[in-house]
Amino acid sequence: MTLLIDQNLLQEQNTKTASALNTDYNALAEKLGRSGIQIDTILEQAKQFSVALPSWGVGTGGTRFARFPGQGEPRNIFEKLDDCSVIQQLSQATPAVSLHIPWDRPKDPKELRQYAEQYGLHFDAMNSNTFQDQIGQKESYKFGSLTHTNKAVREQAIAHNIDVVELGQKLGSKALTVWVGDGSNFPGQQDFKNSFSHYLDSIKTVYNSLPNDWNMLLEHKIFEPAFYSTVIQDWGSNYLAAKETGERCLSLVDLGHHAPNVNIEMIVSRLAQFGKLGGFHFNDSKYGDDDLDSGSINPYQLFLIFNELTNIRAQNPAYSPFYMLDQSHNVTDPIESLMYSAAEVQRAFVKSLLVDRQALSQYQEDNDPMMAQATLKAAYNLDVEPILQMARQQKGGAIDPIACYRHSKYRQRCAKQRPIDPNSSGSGIV
Repeated sequence: MTLLIDQNLLQEQNTKTASALNTDYNALAEKLGRSGIQIDTILEQAKQFSVALPSWGVGTGGTRFARFPGQGEPRNIFEKLDDCSVIQQLSQATPAVSLHIPWDRPKDPKELRQYAEQYGLHFDAMNSNTFQDQIGQKESYKFGSLTHTNKAVREQAIAHNIDVVELGQKLGSKALTVWVGDGSNFPGQQDFKNSFSHYLDSIKTVYNSLPNDWNMLLEHKIFEPAFYSTVIQDWGSNYLAAKETGERCLSLVDLGHHAPNVNIEMIVSRLAQFGKLGGFHFNDSKYGDDDLDSGSINPYQLFLIFNELTNIRAQNPAYSPFYMLDQSHNVTDPIESLMYSAAEVQRAFVKSLLVDRQALSQYQEDNDPMMAQATLKAAYNLDVEPILQMARQQKGGAIDPIACYRHSKYRQRCAKQRPIDPNSSGSGIV
């Protein structure tokens, strides 16, 4: 397997902190053992956890005002896979890549698949794009795509989604994620009922083209780019659309796509209860769809979401949602942000495994809010870093991924090989 970070360098870096890690791990093992928790069992689950990388996430994102090109940012999908391979090599929690089409459309899908496989990578859910016009596109999406009043526009958007599915089959993907920015900016601009009906008709057509072993994931978002109304604006509309479409049509939850202070963990429970929770796009936000690094603003919310997911899996061990990081990096090195975010998502997962569920259930039945929330906090407040570090080390990754990455000078090497082009974006965004 091809590795872009020298394994000798990685081992040298690990050797510096291996002794301290063993001490910390053994201390945590003793502490958890007093509560009847076997740390090695938790470690094995941590090693099995993974979250997909967004191909566009390794490029430099932007805002409505500007984009500042990053040093050595990738210029094409192959260079994006190079960066994704570095993240996986060091973090050992990100073996899959999710593509956005047409941003990352390959000329030869077989070549791209083989290129990914040499790094030990595979392709996760495919993402279609009908929220912006592409060069040479016949119909415009200015006033919508799958919900447009013009049938020709809807048919164009449908055809694009079906084309993405066909490409995904060649790459080994098993799911299509659909997000549309369709909606309106002014009262009266759009007939709410008709636009939703158009959406349902369009999505059903795409769904009927899916291979039998594929899922479709519908993504909702409260606003932007439509500011007055959005066709699939919340989990309720998402659920209705998924339920109307078919059994393998599921709802996807992006953490940044809700109004501030919305109880996302309860949405997770509701969608799962009725069999429609299909996956997540992990990020964090302060005001809106900020697409900040996962766990950077509200790590407790991330933990509470995984608390629900772990509870769901306890009742249905076969449950396996799609997990992906969906972030935009404008002021940080995207590789560092994605490694850090993957660890934060993994951290929330590990902490959720430490919740005393029997005690929590009893406190809930007894209507004891103090002890119920204290039970959650007891797991959340534990420092599980030694488990994450040991998981990475045992899988051949870096105990400290960011330190190892910086020591490797990978970004500086990329800067020499990939000159900055201020007129293009390696992310596909702005």
